[in-house]
Amino acid sequence: MDTHISVNSHGSEVRDLGRFEKPVLVCGGAYSNLEALSALLEAADALSIPPERIIHTGDVIAYCADPAETAELLRSARVHAILGNVEESLSASLADCQCGFEAESLCSALSAEWFAYADARVGDELRQWMGRLPRHLTFEMSGRRIRVVHGGVREVNRFVFASQPESDLEAEFAAADADMVIAGHSGLPFTRFAGSRVWHNSGPLGLPANDGTLRAWFSVLTPRAGGITIEHHAIDYDFETARTKMVEAGLCAGYADALRTGLWPSLDVLPQPERLQTGAPLDLSEPIHWKPGAALPNL
Repeated sequence: MDTHISVNSHGSEVRDLGRFEKPVLVCGGAYSNLEALSALLEAADALSIPPERIIHTGDVIAYCADPAETAELLRSARVHAILGNVEESLSASLADCQCGFEAESLCSALSAEWFAYADARVGDELRQWMGRLPRHLTFEMSGRRIRVVHGGVREVNRFVFASQPESDLEAEFAAADADMVIAGHSGLPFTRFAGSRVWHNSGPLGLPANDGTLRAWFSVLTPRAGGITIEHHAIDYDFETARTKMVEAGLCAGYADALRTGLWPSLDVLPQPERLQTGAPLDLSEPIHWKPGAALPNL
């Protein structure tokens, strides 16, 4: 499948992947968690989904202890990847992760620690690779236009959640010029419908989804006659090894504990509806069948 690079109306780099006629695996937020990314690639192999049909939505580096190793694994896997705020910060040698956290919040304080750790361990070659990643991907499936972004369409570090006001999503869809937007950044898996359009987040690989379970998340989009089936998947991985590495590195005790408890050390970024779901195990096992022009209930 041929790809080409263009520039959208906001001046950001976009890579078009053409049309997919077979299942596509979506993942994101590997977060320097080598064990979680390794498990994801094994799951893709078990599903017979090759690298050219795998998409990573950004932030391959963040909280955990293997920033260079995780980024190198993603690069060497030759999957499609986009520029998250962390990739942007490291490739441009910025002073912090540009995560979008509120100043003086706990998330902001903890991010200074893990970003400094990653910044000291990622070499020039990986930074250059990150700097060449596109900001967005586009593709077509079952006649639907799909855009892949990291946070928001215009803002790489915007948090978008399932509880987002519909007016916010309508503005994002207008900027995306797409029937479906796939995004990451918020750290929670969900599929939200706004009329007949879809905002989809596959969920995080490298941290639990604040639901009290220790799972890594990804999703699979499958073209069907007249529509697309969206399936959320949760997998187990060797979280104890990932956690031990963090402890031995002296990294962010709150995030190291999260790998074992399934709970985030801070809820600063979460809207109230998502805060109220803390510790409640997510059940997203039911496939979602999206047909053009059909408005479906929010999940």
